[in-house]
Amino acid sequence: MKLLLLSCLLLTAGLVAGYRSALNDFQRSEGRELVPTPWNSARVQMLPGLNLEDCATRCSQSLDCRAFNYETRPTVTCKHLPWVGDGNNAEVKRNVNCDLYEKKVYVRKCIVGKGEDYRGKVFTTKSGLTCQQWWSKFPHDHRWTPTATNGLELNYCRNPDGDRIGPWCYTTDPERRYESCNIPQCKDEVCITCNGEEYRGQVDHTVTGRECQRWDQQYPHQHIYQPEKYPDKSLDDNYCRNPDASPVPWCYTTDPEVERERCDISKCTEVRVEKRQRSSFTTNCFRGRGEDYRGKVNETTSGIPCQPWDAQEPHEHPFYPNTYECKGLEENYCRNPDGSEAPWCFTSVPEMRTALCLQIKRCADDIEAEDCYHENGRNYRGMVRKTRKGITCQKWNVNTPHRTRINQRTHPEANLTENYCRNPDGDQHGPWCYTTDPKTEFDYCAIKQCAGEKVSMTEPEEKVEFSECGKRDDRAQRSRLRIVNGVPGNSPWTVSLRDRKGNHFCGGSLVNPRWVISTKQCFSSW
Repeated sequence: MKLLLLSCLLLTAGLVAGYRSALNDFQRSEGRELVPTPWNSARVQMLPGLNLEDCATRCSQSLDCRAFNYETRPTVTCKHLPWVGDGNNAEVKRNVNCDLYEKKVYVRKCIVGKGEDYRGKVFTTKSGLTCQQWWSKFPHDHRWTPTATNGLELNYCRNPDGDRIGPWCYTTDPERRYESCNIPQCKDEVCITCNGEEYRGQVDHTVTGRECQRWDQQYPHQHIYQPEKYPDKSLDDNYCRNPDASPVPWCYTTDPEVERERCDISKCTEVRVEKRQRSSFTTNCFRGRGEDYRGKVNETTSGIPCQPWDAQEPHEHPFYPNTYECKGLEENYCRNPDGSEAPWCFTSVPEMRTALCLQIKRCADDIEAEDCYHENGRNYRGMVRKTRKGITCQKWNVNTPHRTRINQRTHPEANLTENYCRNPDGDQHGPWCYTTDPKTEFDYCAIKQCAGEKVSMTEPEEKVEFSECGKRDDRAQRSRLRIVNGVPGNSPWTVSLRDRKGNHFCGGSLVNPRWVISTKQCFSSW
């Protein structure tokens, strides 16, 4: 019975420990390769056919491996290297078919905890004294002997005895035996302002000491924040980040029982970001998604008064003004603290929790056209690659963050190169593109119609048959449309809901000739 219990405990411990990826030991540089100098090329260990995890595991366990190149083309190849890219032995170069992984302990400029695993190249103390070589007994005799495992290289600062202050060294000053090297803690090296959404430091443990899960992995916790879908969030390795406008940076953990936790990172003493952003604040209009809007509109599109941000009635919420100090949550003004599509607010109506403030105009310089197109722009071949909302276009030949139903293969004549705006399907509203914003599949481009031309924004009359609710019976076109079963501007089942004064306040869809379906919030105030 005791043997059986012991076996179960060992198996359970193995499963829990198995959630930690060896890749957590490495810092990834996408599209980079560490190329050794010709006289060092023989020191590269080639391991063809290994998957990424096995390549990392073998490097982690090897004392002779400090980094590895992982190539995917022409064949999958793992190359173990005895250096990182900070010396004269190898040079970092661009290679779209390769990613470079370097051990954090050799490239990180800060320490975690006592820094016992620090393997950086600092060799001066906090007062500027040069460190004594570890193999030397002069001017100070000592008991430490460099080995392959203790990292006592040359005269670099180390912490072989677990000193609570961190890495240290013996000095070359006969009057000063040893001194701390004053290497910063990772939690203090880069401080955060506001909610830390701009934090790009290297803290990779939570406030309780749990190690962070890599953003590019889905275990032990599945999540939506894949780096390729959120390229502007800098979701590097397993470093703490704030991609969802939380109060502070956080991460998913490698503990299967704890999904996510906040990280312990020092706050900056002065709010530099707020000062830098003041020049971009707008009051009469908004740019992008309106995160910098600081105007005084305080009602929704349909005229419902907003709930004050410091109130919890009629709706409880987490957006306390003192928690989100840089979001401008004053009074009951429309704001965008969470990166929604436009400024919004909690409403004063109990039945309607939130609503957008779309009556606020978009700033003219945010939608200013950079070029012009003739007719419907089907022959446009310019180089504009930005939408009218200021979002950068997605490349036509990639499928992230959006799957491209229209591409060079389906429309070879449309010149779908790079991420330039085009109109391959003859959309009457002009050139468009898929966007790099995961929340916006496509948008029309910041291109105006050339002077003196007009294109009707209404669709010629046609008889439309519906075979199913909300589906047009035009099967021949289905496979090539970017919106399933329809194209923008060619949607006879779409309606505009207007108030008694004729102002548009919501959209809807016809589900039969007499019925329209829309969202609850459009009618909760009626």
